[in-house]
Amino acid sequence: MSSRKVLAALLLMAAGIIWAGIGYTRFINRFRPAPAEKITLQFFSSPKSVTPVAMQTIDGRTLSAADWKGKVVIVNFWATWCPPCRAEIPDLIKLQDKYRDRLQIIGVSEDEDGPEVVRKFVAEYRINYPIVMSTPELKKVFTNIYALPTSFVVDRGLHVVQKHVGLLRPTVTEAETRALAGITTNPSIEYVEDSDQALIKNAAQATEIPGIELSKLPAAKKTAALKKLNDDTCTCGCALTLAACRINDPSCGISLPLAMKIVQDVAAN
Repeated sequence: MSSRKVLAALLLMAAGIIWAGIGYTRFINRFRPAPAEKITLQFFSSPKSVTPVAMQTIDGRTLSAADWKGKVVIVNFWATWCPPCRAEIPDLIKLQDKYRDRLQIIGVSEDEDGPEVVRKFVAEYRINYPIVMSTPELKKVFTNIYALPTSFVVDRGLHVVQKHVGLLRPTVTEAETRALAGITTNPSIEYVEDSDQALIKNAAQATEIPGIELSKLPAAKKTAALKKLNDDTCTCGCALTLAACRINDPSCGISLPLAMKIVQDVAAN
């Protein structure tokens, strides 16, 4: 065999080996787990203690915040009519089931139609954590709830260490649970001030609007007004809804008259 033929054969063999190696690498990579998401958790540097407060579940049981000590607790304010609230419920159900011995989720319903509507919803979604109706006493403990969903994270010593406004991120919520429960985990943790001025965007449904009186409206009209305020965009240039603009900038002189007119129109119809 000539040297040229030998060289060609060797080159062909080398190309085959390289191609096989590439194919094998691609095959193996298909089954390798994706790299873990790097998460940085933020907890309040000066967390407030949870004042003991009693509450009654929609199935008649009595709960007390004093009984939460030793567990991580997520207090989730929500409503059956709130789309992002409904979207995060399946993840909360999975989280409660996975960490049932270390975590307690409490759902606080803001529905104004009464507990019967909530009971039907809970049965349909097969919610596996206690649900209570919102009360003034609860809102004295968990303050400044301007939008739904809003979730408070409580550590094992009964301190509110984080507050999330809007749709929860499942990976972050689980990482917070594991870190606070003392389960081996390696997230980065930062300690921040509790500014209590979380930016409300369209991911959350605002329920209280600074400068706007909604409490005197009948339940149906209040719901209609809130829907309009959460749907319409402010024209001040903030790119937020009227509800979000009022919460993030109560001094805005453009959102206030627009919001007031919506409420007046809904009340008049």
